[in-house]
Amino acid sequence: MFILDKYILVVTISLLIQISVTAQYENDSIEVYLIDAYVKPEPPNDFILSFFTSDYCKSKVLIDHRYEYVVSNEMADMHKTKIAMSSLKFNDKIVTFVIITEDSSGHQFTSEAFDFDLPYEPQIVGGANFLQLCLFGGTVFLLPFPNLVLQNGNVFFSLTKEISVVSFRSKSLNYPSGYISLEYSYIFEADAKSYLRGGYKYMYEIPYIEYISPGATLYSNFLGNTGIGLELSLGLFTIVDSFTLYGRYRYNINPGSFKGNFTEITIGLYSGFFSIYLN
Repeated sequence: MFILDKYILVVTISLLIQISVTAQYENDSIEVYLIDAYVKPEPPNDFILSFFTSDYCKSKVLIDHRYEYVVSNEMADMHKTKIAMSSLKFNDKIVTFVIITEDSSGHQFTSEAFDFDLPYEPQIVGGANFLQLCLFGGTVFLLPFPNLVLQNGNVFFSLTKEISVVSFRSKSLNYPSGYISLEYSYIFEADAKSYLRGGYKYMYEIPYIEYISPGATLYSNFLGNTGIGLELSLGLFTIVDSFTLYGRYRYNINPGSFKGNFTEITIGLYSGFFSIYLN
């Protein structure tokens, strides 16, 4: 168990170093300064977009996660375009978009999320699918996930439910940069069955899978086992676009008692569907 503690410490330090390097790289990104972003109220309701950038670059715009248009094919610091909106379908009158820039070295950067208002009622896309998504989201919100607990040579089955309470926006529209969570676990056949915890999880999108998410939580069973949990989650693939199947390893440390330490292995679904988003 001591070797396992050292291994977790090494992994945590390595992740922190990687996070620091990634943050330094992001500081070199191209900044986008929006000038105009509106839809003309009269037909044909074109979307007027103009902006300038902190460096010469190529640019394109991604509207509502799915409609992509080239803005500047040549290197420029002033960018503008006009996009016909009549054939596009949306679920809301407030439409989000991001600007993707590419520097002379081929590095791409994604801006923060912007939005514009439609001056007409949108053509609703996938109404039945949206209702299905809400019903599925409600089920996921209530459904606990299987959890395996290893403590003092014993193996217990557990059910756990984590809720993403507050999420922090990132430059990507796929996942937040991190989120604050609340979680309740019930461990069958254990002496102390109920655990409540809260913590913070970072999220980093990586190639080939969805994301890697290191995090830390404070936990208590209110019967003497109180401590900190260090965890690492891997987002494996998406389901119905808004839910991600993940696997998680967590090691819980009780500073007052080595026998209180325990390991958890969890399979679950992540969704920020019901989370409050902050910039």
